[in-house]
Parts: sequence; C-alpha cells; structure tokens
Amino acid sequence: MRLALRETAIAFRRAPLLSALSITTIAFSLFAFGLFSLVALNIRNALEGLEERVEVRAFIAEGTPIEQVTTAMGEIATYAEVQRPVVYVSSDSALARARTELPEFSDVFEANVLPASIELRLKPGFRDPRTVRTIAERVSSYEFIEDVRYGEEWVGKLHRIRTVATVAGIVLGLAFAAVAVIIIGATIRMAVLARAREIGIMRLVGATDGFVRRPFLIEGFVKGVLGGVLALLMTWGASRLITTYFIETAFFDARLVWFGLVAGALLGTLGSAFSVSRHLKKV
Repeated sequence: MRLALRETAIAFRRAPLLSALSITTIAFSLFAFGLFSLVALNIRNALEGLEERVEVRAFIAEGTPIEQVTTAMGEIATYAEVQRPVVYVSSDSALARARTELPEFSDVFEANVLPASIELRLKPGFRDPRTVRTIAERVSSYEFIEDVRYGEEWVGKLHRIRTVATVAGIVLGLAFAAVAVIIIGATIRMAVLARAREIGIMRLVGATDGFVRRPFLIEGFVKGVLGGVLALLMTWGASRLITTYFIETAFFDARLVWFGLVAGALLGTLGSAFSVSRHLKKV
C-alpha cells in the first residue's frame, strides 16, 4: 500500500497540469450534479411546506350539542394518521377569520352565516390523496357532520408534482453520476496510456494486475475526493449568490455534505476501476 501511495504521488508530480485538469473536470461534472441536487432539495422543501397546509375541514350541523362534538374530536384525535391537536372552530371564530382573510368582503359576512367546523391536519407520510380521502370519509360518517372539504383537486395536483419531481431527480441524478464516471474513466485512461511503457516493464518483472491497478484506483479516489470538495465549494457559492440576489435557498446539511464527498470518492474509484480494467489489457 505504501508503494501504491508513492506511485500515486509520483503520478501527480509527473503530470500536475493533467492532474489539475482532471480534478477540475471532475469538479465541474459533480458541480452540475450538486446544482441539480440543490434545486431538488429546495423543491422538496417547498412541497413539504405546502403539504403541511393540507387539512380536512368538517362542517358541523347547526344545533349540535358541544358535548357530542367534543367526544367526536377525541375519537378523531386517536386516528394514527391525524396530527394533534384537532381544532374546533365556532361559528363566531369562522366569521372573524373570514373577515380577516377577506377584508374586501367583510360587509358580506353576517353573524351565524358560517357553520362551526372541526379542523384536523395529517402527520407527515399520510398526506397523499388516498389517505386524505379515507380520513375525510371516516370523519363524514358522524351523523352531525354536514359536509367535509379538503381541497381534493389541490391535494391530487400536489401529490403528482411531488411524484414527478422525485422520478426526475432519480433519473437526472443517475445521468449526472454516469457522466462523472465517464469523465473520471477518461482521465485515468490517459494516465494508463501515458505510462504504457512503464506498465509493460512492470509486467515483465512479474507485477500482477492488482499491483499495477492499485495506484490508479488510489489516484481516482483522491481525484474524486478533491473534485467533490471543489464541487461543494462551488455549489455553496452558487447557493449564496442565489440567496443574496434572488430568493432564499437551503443548503445541504452535514449529512448530505458527507454523502457528497463519499459519492465523489466512490465515483472516482469506480471510474478508475472501469477504465483500468478495460485498458490494461491493451497495454
């Protein structure tokens, strides 16, 4: 291993311009992947913010005893999908809210024009259209509930947008990863071809393929890590620029930063392994 590390260091010193070009190329390929991941992260956060607003509102028939409503609210709060607390909105509270949210129509609303209601929100993971519809149907089974509203069309559209964003993120993420592997493999291939004569001599004196391959794998690993670090710095700079001049954006947390570095190292190693295995046979 010590010899392999020494050979890797020699390779960097022997061709510093090629090594710098390789790291920069890897960094820009990972930077493109990082930018896309940053966009996907902020889209996901925005969708989660919208999903938190998904609520089921059940309107209560006039004259229903408050004790009956309280009992029903306690039962609804025990549903595994329901996020506590379940809120009771009286007719007067609904009127005050409507006048606040729609001041231009405040003169239209009259006392007792809006019915009392029960409002409930769902826990994360239970905000898809099917679950929301199921909860709405369960709540509507109470005899004093006149109507249940939850924005069925809006919930469906939100779920479809989330699904499309997830699928697109996976497909494009894999595409960017494949491009990074190809770029890293191409740089390692140039290194293999540049050292073709040296490798041939090593084989003549009995060096195994594993011995010859090891320095290139370490080189790919190092280049992947350095490229990943540079890509993260550029992505962070892009995030700061967007936040300063356009809109507030969230950056990766520590877990995702480490994942990015590990991904860079993995891509570098995989690219090297693929290229070396393919081209050593030609040397």
